[in-house]
Amino acid sequence: MIRSRDGIEIPTTLREWCDPRRMALVVYDMQVGICRQVEGAAAIVERTGIVLEAARSASMRVAFTRHLSLPKTWMGATQLRTAMAWQRRDNPDAVQPWFLRDADATRIVPELAPRADEAIFDKLTMSAFDSTAFGFALRDCGVRAVALTGIAMEIGIEPTVRQATDNGFVAVVIEDACGFGNREARDRSMATLRFLGEAIVTDVAGFRDALADAG
Repeated sequence: MIRSRDGIEIPTTLREWCDPRRMALVVYDMQVGICRQVEGAAAIVERTGIVLEAARSASMRVAFTRHLSLPKTWMGATQLRTAMAWQRRDNPDAVQPWFLRDADATRIVPELAPRADEAIFDKLTMSAFDSTAFGFALRDCGVRAVALTGIAMEIGIEPTVRQATDNGFVAVVIEDACGFGNREARDRSMATLRFLGEAIVTDVAGFRDALADAG
């Protein structure tokens, strides 16, 4: 049941949040160069495709995020340090910008290709809310909740979920459509999100059912 106080509506169930007028689907970093690094990515692509089709059929707004690298001349201390850690290099001269804007690795996997009426937000950070216009676009459209699928839970999805709350949005984690690179780190992320209690956790079937009921 939707609660209210002083004219402010407070949805309390997944079905209520799944109203396409108040929710957007976020497909997080399902890029060629990321998926090929993650064991089990094919299953996440398949499940994300199911979620994506359900959202599209319900006329829900859809956004994709892409992790981007800058050319080395624009990689500062933080970006170089991060690249050294991820690429296991001890010399900044040895790192390579893996995800340049037009690189094949940066593309969304073809099975999930964005449509012309769907947004793509490129980012340099792990959270989709940093260094992008994502939050502005959601507010501008009156969206109050985001459902998330993609890769990887322990790297970028968890901080996106937590920053959603900090930015005034409700996050819905579609758990079996969120991939990971490290099982233990992924389990810690999910344990943290469940402990905090701010996000709604569901699975592909639960999301589809809630979306159908909301319609």
